[in-house]
Amino acid sequence: MTNPKEGLALLCLDLQPVFLDVVAEGERLRRRAGLAIGAAAGLGIPVLFTEQVPHKLGATEPTLLSGAPGARVFPKETFSAMADEAVRAELKAREVEHVLLCGLETPVCVYQTALDLRASRREVTLLADAVSGRRPDDSVACLRALERAGVHVLPTETVFYALLHDARHPFFRTFTQLVKTQA
Repeated sequence: MTNPKEGLALLCLDLQPVFLDVVAEGERLRRRAGLAIGAAAGLGIPVLFTEQVPHKLGATEPTLLSGAPGARVFPKETFSAMADEAVRAELKAREVEHVLLCGLETPVCVYQTALDLRASRREVTLLADAVSGRRPDDSVACLRALERAGVHVLPTETVFYALLHDARHPFFRTFTQLVKTQA
């Protein structure tokens, strides 16, 4: 890709309070997902949200959703977001070749979505500090398996600093402020 943001999207999985309140380091996940969402929105990268059975489990954390005004939200009942026709159609319509992935739960929805994205011949970068699960050991095992499957597993700041490329980028100052508030 000539423009590193072309063909790129951030997919945020199931960032609902009912889950955020029970996963390991839920508050850290809120902050780091907030950083990813704010950075993607600020750089003009499409942000997509999924919600696991929202009529029973509630909607996306409002503060996270507000970080990307106008972002599409997809209710789902499947674990993999790619098993949902509307999500697949949105990625195809936007010509997304590379998905940045955050959310939860690492051993379930994140794991299955990442594998299905790879199976659809897309690049996947999992934002390692913006995912979580109830059992940290399970999450670590899944992250290792995803790396072996060709998923890039990197910290949020690393990914977005690479997209900025240098300190002259017009979004650099705003991004560094996001980093400070979402550390």
